[in-house]
Amino acid sequence: MPEQGNKTVTFTVGVHNGGTTDLQFIDYWPRLRTKTGNQISVRVLPQDKDKNRIPAKSSQDISFYATVNESTDLKDLIFEIIKWDFSMPEADFVRKIGDVSVPDDYSVVTPAGKAHTIQMASNPVKGTIKKVLMSKNEKNYTPTVVLNLENVGSKSVAVPGYQYLLRTSEGYMYPLDAKAVKDLTLNPQTNKDIDLTGSVPVSVSTEGWQLVIVQNAQDLKLNLPIAFFALPAVSDTDGVDTGKAFSFTNKSGTYTAQLNTVQRLPWEDQDILTAGFTLSNKGPEALPIPDLTGYFKLDDNVKVEAKLVRTDNVIGLAPNAEAQFQFIGKIPYTSQFGKVKLVLQEKTGSGSSDGKTDQQTAANDLLEFVHRSELMNIPYNNFGETHKVTNVGRSVSYKVRSVTTYAGETADTFTALLEVGNLETRASDISKLVGYFKTAQGRYYPAAISEVKSKISPDGKALLLLSTNIDKGFPTSGTSVIIGEAVTEGKLTEADKKPDAYVNAAAYWLPQEDFTVKKDFKNIDLVPYQLSFSNIRSIIDQQGVKLKMDYELTKDLMLNTNMEGRKLILELDDADRKIKFNKEFDFKDFDGGSPDKQGTTSGKLDPKDKIVIGKHKDLELQADDKNLIFEVSYVKKFKLNLYDSFQGQKKLIATKEVEWFITTE
Repeated sequence: MPEQGNKTVTFTVGVHNGGTTDLQFIDYWPRLRTKTGNQISVRVLPQDKDKNRIPAKSSQDISFYATVNESTDLKDLIFEIIKWDFSMPEADFVRKIGDVSVPDDYSVVTPAGKAHTIQMASNPVKGTIKKVLMSKNEKNYTPTVVLNLENVGSKSVAVPGYQYLLRTSEGYMYPLDAKAVKDLTLNPQTNKDIDLTGSVPVSVSTEGWQLVIVQNAQDLKLNLPIAFFALPAVSDTDGVDTGKAFSFTNKSGTYTAQLNTVQRLPWEDQDILTAGFTLSNKGPEALPIPDLTGYFKLDDNVKVEAKLVRTDNVIGLAPNAEAQFQFIGKIPYTSQFGKVKLVLQEKTGSGSSDGKTDQQTAANDLLEFVHRSELMNIPYNNFGETHKVTNVGRSVSYKVRSVTTYAGETADTFTALLEVGNLETRASDISKLVGYFKTAQGRYYPAAISEVKSKISPDGKALLLLSTNIDKGFPTSGTSVIIGEAVTEGKLTEADKKPDAYVNAAAYWLPQEDFTVKKDFKNIDLVPYQLSFSNIRSIIDQQGVKLKMDYELTKDLMLNTNMEGRKLILELDDADRKIKFNKEFDFKDFDGGSPDKQGTTSGKLDPKDKIVIGKHKDLELQADDKNLIFEVSYVKKFKLNLYDSFQGQKKLIATKEVEWFITTE
């Protein structure tokens, strides 16, 4: 499995004890070398570290891993089994039992249409690619890989939190999202289809694609390969009406409707069904917007009421004009179905005898659109990609910039920084958003989203912080975030309203988090700010300890932000652990003052007490303690630590060793 700058090799040794007494595998060990003689260090996988005693007449599988350079292939490797033998000192107490070379024609890739057995908790599960479906737009392919997992063992097994990747013939890797894998358990002799969806640029060849299954070993910080499958040819998607234009006529004229997307989105303890469609006027005269309504039908049996949402701010259709609409319905998140039908209707204005509108008699059917559940895909954006939403009067772009985990005592806070760009020619408000983090294990966490209340200038950008609380140490590798425009009572949510749904959703793969701690205090990236410290010096007297430094803070003025809850913490930590104190600096003070009720900045902050934009001298940290002068060790250093803090949790971003009473640049 390729990693950054190297490859990870995993292999499993099957040990059969043919004797009459227990065999202790600690007396044996596998070794790995290349055919050119290079020795490679081998380690046992954590889940097998306690496998040692193999009873008589029984077998045991033990798995190992190793790291090799990126030019090494499997066919270059030789596996040796050795036994520790203290009667052979000239051979480092090692007696070679035998070796196995990897044949030149060996392949880890399961051919298309064939099954591969995966060991899940020592239980065999047969994996097969049933089919591959594909849709396409001007930017990306959206493949759906249907993976069937069949438990051929004798006990129930929980499917681990695997990560699924699509590998192209050029070696590019694209993550795939797995649907309905949360708490998935396979009982003996049963099987389950898993739909895997992702996004691949149209510039990439579709020949020779593979499905790669990996498992993230959090403690090893490695992705371990589990299985490789060659993908079969793309299946026909006839019977699906997305992308097809249909016409209907009413008393006003003839309209054209096209179903664009059907999505299933998480919402609290339910799921949302959304259908986005375009209504067009192909004729020579303007037409009014019809009074539309509709409903969903699941598997031609279950009716789901739907609300219409107008996402374009239009009152009519000029010749050759079009407008976007959405239907929204809600279902239990446990619902299973194969086919979904959207029935588009027009209200007739008639009612029942008691004056109440009867939906069954007050609407005429116009069109029916059919879709399949396995193709109800949220468009996924690979990291670094920009997603554009081009609604009339509200064209914006979205891009994830980075992720950060802030550690706490009992839980961690996981955040993603979202860049929102205004693509309009006028200053514009940012639509209220709804977000959910989705982990590789299929768990959804609602995201709290900071709001920027000021208008964004044309070509300007805003930075929104999405956050959620997670268990300490929870693996965030393979996490994505789903973001959509908030809706309240059939309209896009206004500032003071609470959302009851969301539309125009897209998902974004999140990058691996950068845990690098800077070893200096220059050019510290605190988007949209950049901070540098210099001339750091310490003073101690009978009043206590002072730490002084100069600093420069700059800001990207084209980025609007909401820094509520964000702080910087500067900490002095003496090497002898006798002196330790810190000072917090609030991000909202960085612009030089605090906003009043009208939103303007008032009051002048002291740059020696607060960090503010500009170049300043003598920022001061102070610990008042008359006894500290007796605690300082004159030959030791202290550490100056800088933490990025959010809502009381923090992450170390820079540290520097500084000598007492010596000025440090």
